[in-house]
Amino acid sequence: MQKSLQSAEYQRLIALLVAERQKAGIRQHALAKKLGKPQSFVAKYEGAERRLDVIEFIAIAEALGADPGKLFRLFLRGKSR
Repeated sequence: MQKSLQSAEYQRLIALLVAERQKAGIRQHALAKKLGKPQSFVAKYEGAERRLDVIEFIAIAEALGADPGKLFRLFLRGKSR
């Protein structure tokens, strides 16, 4: 089994979060500030250097003004089977 940081599915999840951040017009630094994290936190998960857990995913989605459940369902709909 491939490590999740390198998997196509994980890359797609991160691409979804990046697209959502860009759609919201929020820069990495501003998102990090909303999360109470350093800018490097955002840069590392967006660059697939760091894996997100589900709690972090929810916090990021909410900081972007997105519904975490809807965002995750969007991810699941695109899942290759």
